[in-house]
Amino acid sequence: MEVITEEGTAKRSGSPGISKMRKQSFYDNIAGYLFIAPMLILTVTLVIIPILLSGVISFSNWNFVSGLDGFQFVGLDNYTRLVQDESFHRSLFNNLIMIAVVPVAMFLALVLAVLINKATYFKTFFKVIYFMPFISSFVAIALLWRVLYHPNNGPINGFLRSIGFEHPPMWLADPKFALISVMIIMVWTSLGFNMVIYLAGLQNISRDLYEAADVDGASPLRQFFRITLPMLSPTSFFLLITGVVGSFKVFDLIMVLTGGGPAGSTSVIVYYLYEVAFVNLESGYASAMGIILLILILLVTLFQWVGQKKWVNY
Repeated sequence: MEVITEEGTAKRSGSPGISKMRKQSFYDNIAGYLFIAPMLILTVTLVIIPILLSGVISFSNWNFVSGLDGFQFVGLDNYTRLVQDESFHRSLFNNLIMIAVVPVAMFLALVLAVLINKATYFKTFFKVIYFMPFISSFVAIALLWRVLYHPNNGPINGFLRSIGFEHPPMWLADPKFALISVMIIMVWTSLGFNMVIYLAGLQNISRDLYEAADVDGASPLRQFFRITLPMLSPTSFFLLITGVVGSFKVFDLIMVLTGGGPAGSTSVIVYYLYEVAFVNLESGYASAMGIILLILILLVTLFQWVGQKKWVNY
């Protein structure tokens, strides 16, 4: 639209303002891309490109020692071998069992969070005490629990003998108890993180809801199931996703405590992948294993994401 100025010249109304807004929007977009550029570059370099290269290597019998000259395409042989590999099946089964750590840790953390949230004194003290295992070195934790689990001189078996157990479990030395022993440590180490996240969720619940429930005569237990749990469902969903993904990536505890033994009873996919890649020098087969693990984690996460629509309240 044109307007006539006092000097009698015509000019286009609003175009300078629109042009200025477009320039500002352009500069804002550039600034946004610059802010995300470091993380984007790192993600592409350290995550996306390695995944793509692993996918290519998984169709070969290449290993990193032989160099590029040793690259030979073998098609789907590595994936066919996975179907027949009993060690891989055992590692996958152990990983699936380890998922049980997640709901147990979440339940215990929720109970502790509710109790601490209602406490009047020493809240910060309990938060620090329970959170310390999560921020501690997993190697130090593994060495500590190795002493606790010692079959003959460990304090756990010493206590069991003192209360009448003549033959307490061998724990890490027994194939029947080794995986359970590792899972107990995983629950203990993740308890503090889950508890702190639940405490943050509890503090975001409006007190008006509980006051209204008190007026209606709802008992504390009914308030917990009708108010606390539904309002904490997004927090539970977050912990469920991160916990399940973390259970598939456990490595350091297995490496330090058991080395996958005894008799492969504590071997998991990531540890078996490490053995295949860096001990047996079968990079192609290990890459195929990594791709299968990636697909498995994506499927589990997708299943949880679809299922959360029925129980998560936002």
